[in-house]
Amino acid sequence: MELHGTPQIFMTDNGPEFTSRKTLKWMKNRGIRHILIEPGKPNQNAWIESFNGRMRDECLNLHLFEDLADADRTLCEWREEYNSFRPHSSLGNLTPDQYAATFEEQMSLQGA
Repeated sequence: MELHGTPQIFMTDNGPEFTSRKTLKWMKNRGIRHILIEPGKPNQNAWIESFNGRMRDECLNLHLFEDLADADRTLCEWREEYNSFRPHSSLGNLTPDQYAATFEEQMSLQGA
């Protein structure tokens, strides 16, 4: 949120980590609208389901973390690879960082 600002909407499944009083209060205090997908309908949030599967297959299932610091380092390395070096077919074979830069450039040319 420091880098990109507070999201306007937070779409989640009905997991307890997303429906706890503390989480709901945190979102409410920041003016974030919480949208729950229907139970048993992961296709309503297909992007994150795809991302979670990829992260599990490519990172989480491959490592036995020694401690929280090790998990943080490993996930940061995977995130860097995922966002900065690996092209994504859904983004025209650009990396997410390249796509974001192109998008930001287009927005600045439009005066947004």
